Amino acid sequence: MPPSSKLARLQRWVSLGLLVAAVACAVLLWPWSPIGAVLAAMLIAFLHAGVLAVEFLMLRLATRGDPTPEPSARQLVSAWAREVVDDAVVFGWRQPFNWRREPDHLEGTPGTRGIVFIHGFVCNRGFWTPWLRQARTRGHAFVAVNLEPVFCSIDDYCRTIDEAVQAVTRATGRPPMLVCHSMGGLAARAWLRRDGARSRVAHVVTIGTPHRGTWLARFSRLPNGRQMRVGCDWLNALPGAEPDAARLFTCWYSNCDNIVFPPSTATLPAADNRFLEGAAHVELAFRPAVVEHTFDLAARL
Repeated sequence: MPPSSKLARLQRWVSLGLLVAAVACAVLLWPWSPIGAVLAAMLIAFLHAGVLAVEFLMLRLATRGDPTPEPSARQLVSAWAREVVDDAVVFGWRQPFNWRREPDHLEGTPGTRGIVFIHGFVCNRGFWTPWLRQARTRGHAFVAVNLEPVFCSIDDYCRTIDEAVQAVTRATGRPPMLVCHSMGGLAARAWLRRDGARSRVAHVVTIGTPHRGTWLARFSRLPNGRQMRVGCDWLNALPGAEPDAARLFTCWYSNCDNIVFPPSTATLPAADNRFLEGAAHVELAFRPAVVEHTFDLAARL
């Protein structure tokens, strides 16, 4: 397990800063209007809810014409409400304060497939905490990586992934399965581009990965953000889109993914593409259907 996480430190300061600002606002406004003080504090504490609302509106506009079933207004509002809570838990607690809670585990049950967990953009290994707890209980050896620096080329993460794959392979004597969320799936495909890498993994599960880019990435000026633009040369050069390689992949996607849209961009031709209706981007990774199917698959490999 990495000894430190720069992203955790950054998100810790952001979380604490918002908390202090919310409390200060409530204290200052309370003498004039207790209700206004509470509302203002909640507005600061849940500032991300407004950002998420904008993302869901853009999703609704950009999804028109996509072959995936169009989400209803009710589905979008429901997904937004759940994502507000999930984002607060993941980005406000697990990643900044609790990312070491479940250390890497390299003593799995003999004969059980090992797993490498690869998180997405602006995340760290704390994202996977509930998964890691289950993996340990089910007897899987595992490593959950931290992809840092946070803002760099996705190709720069190949070494981190390679070291994790080597560690799990040594522990189990078998190629591991990769479980990836969002940009993590692209990092796995970039690593697969290395000579001989395909033979070193049993399977790759991607959850909300922008395999063919995302409409939202057009606003990014960051190196890894630009690499997630729809139709960019970097994406087109990745392995895994051809039929023989795509069979290595199971790709989960949703019509309410507020980060990767249009939804069909999270699929690969000839892969086992699995559609889950009504799930937002972070939420998709923790839907019971995704978790159970992934662990069942690991048990069968």
